[in-house]
Amino acid sequence: MNIDLNCDMGESFGVYSMGRDAEIIASISSANIACGFHAGDPQVMNRTVKLARDHGVGIGAHPGFPDLMGFGRRAMACSLEEIHDFLIYQIGALQAFCAVHGTRLRHVKPHGALYTMAAGNEPLVRIIARAIAGVDRRLILVGLAGKDNGRMTTIAGEEGIAMVFEAFPDRAYTPEGTLVSRSLPGAVIHDPEEAAVRALRMVREGVVVAVDGTTVPLAAQTLCVHGDNPHGVALAVAIRGRLQAAGITVRPMLPV
Repeated sequence: MNIDLNCDMGESFGVYSMGRDAEIIASISSANIACGFHAGDPQVMNRTVKLARDHGVGIGAHPGFPDLMGFGRRAMACSLEEIHDFLIYQIGALQAFCAVHGTRLRHVKPHGALYTMAAGNEPLVRIIARAIAGVDRRLILVGLAGKDNGRMTTIAGEEGIAMVFEAFPDRAYTPEGTLVSRSLPGAVIHDPEEAAVRALRMVREGVVVAVDGTTVPLAAQTLCVHGDNPHGVALAVAIRGRLQAAGITVRPMLPV
């Protein structure tokens, strides 16, 4: 069995430091790099691309709403046309840094509120896929694993790109298969052992236990560890160790 382990990275800004990118990079296989709208700046983008390249980690763009103060986690009333253009701007910027460092962009994972809003939202997924395809049809779109996987894959395919689906060992799930809001207690899991056990079940069984104790099915090709989680490094080490001990290969994401 194979799985990708990704992390949101490059989220520092100017003199403000976020995450422990240099430590977590050794435990992941893909990096989602902020593109300057919700976090990151040209210098951070440049050095994070180089860091990922030097460690043989797959590089992805992590575009979001233009919301530095809210870290991109607040929904914004933007038109589909605006979102389309926001994405092209951010993906193109990170792609340029990849070219400078002799590597290529592999995937695009929307960030924060944009990612959450896209789950099951056909018009939004279509416009995101259209923007990605306009930049480079080889890029893979990453979306939340759930009951709409098949329909979302079809929409992305109609726009000319492939999708992979993602699960979160370090986040709590609702019985409907969505992520528990960060505003609620227990939404983020900090215990590395608990996250590692959840990750293994996600890969082996294709399920996650929701906050009410029910078992929710999900089919994921990549798992995410959040770089801004203060326990992110320990989580990534524990998850990768548990997966590899079970004979599961951790490698950069591939389209389904």
